[in-house]
Amino acid sequence: MPLDLSDVLVIGVSSRALFNLEVENEIFNQQGISGYRKYQQDHENEALEPGTAFHLVQSLLHLNSNAKKRIVEVVVMSRNSPETGVRIMNSLRDHHLDITRIALSGGEPLAAYIDAFDIDLFLSKDEKDVQTVIDSKTCAAAYIYEPPTEFKPLDNRVKIAFDADAVIFSDESENRYKKEGIEAFHKHEQENEDVPLQEGPFAKLLIKLSKIQEQIPGTIELSPLRIAIVTARNAPSHMRVIKTLRKWGVYVDEAYFLGGLSKDKVLKAFGAHIFFDDQDVHLKDSSKFVPSGRVPYAFDSPLNNLDTTTLKVE
Repeated sequence: MPLDLSDVLVIGVSSRALFNLEVENEIFNQQGISGYRKYQQDHENEALEPGTAFHLVQSLLHLNSNAKKRIVEVVVMSRNSPETGVRIMNSLRDHHLDITRIALSGGEPLAAYIDAFDIDLFLSKDEKDVQTVIDSKTCAAAYIYEPPTEFKPLDNRVKIAFDADAVIFSDESENRYKKEGIEAFHKHEQENEDVPLQEGPFAKLLIKLSKIQEQIPGTIELSPLRIAIVTARNAPSHMRVIKTLRKWGVYVDEAYFLGGLSKDKVLKAFGAHIFFDDQDVHLKDSSKFVPSGRVPYAFDSPLNNLDTTTLKVE
């Protein structure tokens, strides 16, 4: 009988997102597969250092101890072969990560295996794999930035922060702002505040996270899984966000409507284990303080044909 993961959050994380493999990746680029294979075999009993997604994965897995059943599964996905992947498997053991599912594709792209493992969120440092997943609309996916130098979780809760437009919600509003300006954007959002925003690439993930919250004993306000919206939206466009989340049945613990202010200080205060945004202009600063991931636009997004570097509403 097939395993039912409909009530389980399944994270697919590449080995380079989970562990710091930048030295090894440079060896591969300079010496090819033979040099890389030798290096990994010579060092396979040396545990890899944590990468950008490590603290997120570690904390999510800890949620299983708070629930009556497993509510989180993590799949390590790597282009390593089984032979060169030994060091990765040893590192999972050494870091006491409760991960049993591993995909070692031997150099083949990983995106093709997302559906096979029922992945809800794919985290990788391979832009092509992430773009393929986003374009396929199979699940949420993000390109992972380098880890912040001094990030330490503030406590044992899991804290995930999301940008709004083009991440949780569709890119419709962001596109309108860019084409018509801020006044037209605010007028449209205020007039349509009771009309739910369309789902974006991370909507289903947010909805599933909300369901995971409900499976953890205790009141939702005290849940060890906290969700925040951090957006440059501000009044009067903020109400449509809140009412859309209410329509979806999603409980968000915190929301910050910044009106163009920098997001990095808010994210540092929140202590995000990861922050998802669609714009590099925001992520360059936020990634210095908290683990961060960029959500690329789908191939058919109108934002691909616009200069998004000056966008303020997202």
